[in-house]
Amino acid sequence: MVDMVFSPKQRRVLTWWRPASPDRDRLAIICDGAVRSGKTLCTGLSFFCWAMSCFHRRSFALCGKTAQSLRRNLLDELMPLLKDMGFQCEHRPSRNLLRVRLGGRRNTFYIFGGKDEGSAALIQGITLAGALLDEVALMPRSFVEQTVARCSVAGSRLWFSCNPESPAHWFYQEWILKAEEKKALRLQFAMTDNPGLAPQVLERYTAMFQGPFYRRFVLGEWVAAEGRIYDFFDESYVAPVPEGELEDWHISCDYGTVNPTSMGLWGRRDGVWYRVAEFYYDARQNHRQMTDEEYADALEKLAGGREIRGVVADPSAASFIETLRRRGWRVQRADNQVLSGIRLTARLLKTRRLVICRPCADAIREFSLYRWEERADGQDRVKKEHDHAMDEIRYFAATVAGREQGAGGPFAGCVERMRL
Repeated sequence: MVDMVFSPKQRRVLTWWRPASPDRDRLAIICDGAVRSGKTLCTGLSFFCWAMSCFHRRSFALCGKTAQSLRRNLLDELMPLLKDMGFQCEHRPSRNLLRVRLGGRRNTFYIFGGKDEGSAALIQGITLAGALLDEVALMPRSFVEQTVARCSVAGSRLWFSCNPESPAHWFYQEWILKAEEKKALRLQFAMTDNPGLAPQVLERYTAMFQGPFYRRFVLGEWVAAEGRIYDFFDESYVAPVPEGELEDWHISCDYGTVNPTSMGLWGRRDGVWYRVAEFYYDARQNHRQMTDEEYADALEKLAGGREIRGVVADPSAASFIETLRRRGWRVQRADNQVLSGIRLTARLLKTRRLVICRPCADAIREFSLYRWEERADGQDRVKKEHDHAMDEIRYFAATVAGREQGAGGPFAGCVERMRL
């Protein structure tokens, strides 16, 4: 096996269950904190070493938000290391199980996805000697509590790992704040706790986040999302329309009947996308609703005779999309994952891969007003106001600009690897 260097905190994760460890009487470990801090790999490696050292012919649970994300985030990286260490692993994806042998011991690891409240039923009835819950903050409480309840074999223990969310999140309230009460070892990770992270990679990730997401995913803190969403955006992020020719024209659309409709015209030069013009119509303010045909006319006027490669549209605007397609426009339903889209948009703005031009007055106005909603349940939500240009800019970032960056730009691979 290739020699690996571990930080003191990572070594504590690897050995907390050992008889000589001062943490040996703990019943669980919680590894929370920054992305790319090395917590997931160490948690998985520790879990398998513990299971194969302490049990024979027992069942264990490997839990992720989905079975697919568990394989991608943990098993794809961990299994080659286990094999190098002498573990014999038989992975059966179709049955969501992994059989592992080490010396004369063998155990079975079942893979579960905890994506919604109905997932708790998947794990009912099984008797477990232990469980690892990766991305636990993304799982519903009912699934986590059912998993904990299934660990009834003598000597069973729990492994948790996650990135931070709001401090009002149930897992923070019930497990992290009550770690001593539950006899859990809680280790909080920052990016700097991963000795395998090169300085230039650390610098890149530091530049990728802003506001509460910087504090969560770089510093590893549980903080609330509050105030302005794009709190860094000011006049310095607004530029004149560039002189000369642009290419690869697109239009992004957020469609409303009573609510405002916003469209943005995007052109590219040297890998940078410029939002050079916009259409913005507020039916309430104008005391008249426009029809789909009228909005299609407005889109055509915004295009201004340019060859438009694609129209990225609000995925819920079925009638408008059909109207555009009948007129011959190439329409793509937008990726509408809100939080990951906001984080991606912020990165592209901060790195000047998206540029908002001065004629886009309504978009510039919304950047100053777009805010987080204050919620008692710990869920990140945006206020449903001043969000129409913000939504279609996010649609464009997630569906067009961000995918190109993920494929070959300076953030290659980051979108897929991050927990968004």
